[in-house]
Amino acid sequence: MIGGSLIELHERSVMTLLALSPSSSEAGAPSSSRMGWLAVAAVLVGTGWGSNQITPMLLVYRHTLGLGTGTLEAMFGFYALGLIPGLLLAGPLSDARGRRGVVIPAAGLSLLASLVLAAGAHGVALLFVGRLLAGVSSGAVFSAGTAWLREISVAPLGTATRGGAARRAAIAMTAGFALGPLLAGVLAQWAPASRTVPYLPHIVFTAAVLLALRNVPETVTGSRRQAVRLSVPGVRSRRFRGVVAPMAPWVFAAPAIAFALLPSIVGADRVAEGIALAAAITSLTALAGVLIQPLARRLEAHAQSNRAGILGLLVLGAGLVLAALTAQTQEVWLLVPCAIVLGCAYGLCLVAGLIEVQKLAGGDELAGLTAAYYALAYLGFGAPYLFALAAHLASYPVLLSIAAALALSTAPVVARRSAQQPNVTGSRTPEAPVRSVARMTSTDSRSGR
Repeated sequence: MIGGSLIELHERSVMTLLALSPSSSEAGAPSSSRMGWLAVAAVLVGTGWGSNQITPMLLVYRHTLGLGTGTLEAMFGFYALGLIPGLLLAGPLSDARGRRGVVIPAAGLSLLASLVLAAGAHGVALLFVGRLLAGVSSGAVFSAGTAWLREISVAPLGTATRGGAARRAAIAMTAGFALGPLLAGVLAQWAPASRTVPYLPHIVFTAAVLLALRNVPETVTGSRRQAVRLSVPGVRSRRFRGVVAPMAPWVFAAPAIAFALLPSIVGADRVAEGIALAAAITSLTALAGVLIQPLARRLEAHAQSNRAGILGLLVLGAGLVLAALTAQTQEVWLLVPCAIVLGCAYGLCLVAGLIEVQKLAGGDELAGLTAAYYALAYLGFGAPYLFALAAHLASYPVLLSIAAALALSTAPVVARRSAQQPNVTGSRTPEAPVRSVARMTSTDSRSGR
C-alpha cells in the first residue's frame, strides 16, 4: 500500500541521515544532556506534523462541508497569520530569557490547535481558529526550538558538529511535515469520523513529547540572559538582505504548490482514494526534501557562493514548469514527479538558508535571526491562495509559468550577491561555545559531518 511503503522509506531515510550525525555516546556529557536533543527534535517533529496534517483534510472539507477552492486555500494560508508574529516574537524572547519557557508552552499550543481542529468537524470558524493557533505554535517552536536543538547538540552539551546540528533540525521538521499528512490522510480515507479521528495521533504524540521535555537542560543561562530585543542586527546585514531574503519565500512556496495547489487543480479528489493520494503526495514532497539535504550540506561545505540555494532555485524553476504542464494536461500521475522535484527544491533552499543563518548569527541572536528567516520563508505558504485569487485573471498553466520565470530569475541574483558579499560568521567568544552555534569552523568542514 502507498502509505505503508512511504512510512517504511521515510523511517529508513531519516535513520540513515541521523546516522551521519556524530554519536552522542562519548563520555564527558551527562546522559540526560546527550539524549536531550532527541526530545527537542521530537518537538520539531510534532510541530511540523501539526502544521501540515490539515493538507489532506482540505479534500475532506471540500466534500463534507462544501467549501470552495478559495476558502480552502485561505484556510491553509491562515496559518501564516499566526506563524509570522509567533516567529518574530518567540525567537528574540528565547534568546533573552531561555528556550524552555518558550518551546514548552508553544508545544502545548500545538496540542490545543489539534483539539480545536478536531472540534471543528462541523464549523468552519473553528477550523480557521485551529489553523491560527497552529501557526503561532509553529512560529515559536521553529525559531526557539531550532536554536535549542542546535545548542544542545554541540559541545559542551552534545557531540555533534554545527553542520550536523543544522541537519538534525532540518530533518526533524521535514519528518513532521511528511508524517503528519500521511497519517491524517490514511485515517481520513479509511477510519470512521473522518473529520475528527485524523487529529488524535498528533494529540497523543504531543502530550508524550511534553512529558519528555521536562528533563531537557536550558541552554540560555547566566550571563546570556538579557532584555528582550525584537530588533535582530543580522537582518540588516547585506548578506541577509541580498542572499537569504530573496531566496526565503521560495522555500515553502515549492512544497505548498506541490501538495496544496496541484492536487486541487487536477481534481485528485475525484479519483479513487483521492484523500490518501493527496496525503501520499504531501509526504513524498517532504521525503524528497529530506533525501536531498545531504547533497545540500556537501554543496555548502566549502562554498561562499550559496551553491545549494542557487541549485534549489534552478530545480524550483524546473518543477514549476512541470507543474504548469500538469495543470495543462490534468494528468493526475504527474503529481508524483512534481512532488519529487518541488520537494528537492524545498530541501536545497531550506538547508542553504539555515546554514547562512548559522554563519550570520551573533552570539545572542541565533533564534531571532532564525525566526526572521522562517518568517520570510513561510510567506511562501500563501502561494496557493495567491494563485487561487489570480486564477480569475489567467489560467493556472500561465500563472505557474510566470512563477517559474520568477524563480529562475532569482537564481542569478542570489549567485551574484553571494559572490560579492562574503559570509562572515557572527561575533562570539570562543571560550563559551554554548552561546551560539553560529560559527562553522574549518575543522567541521574537513570532518565532513
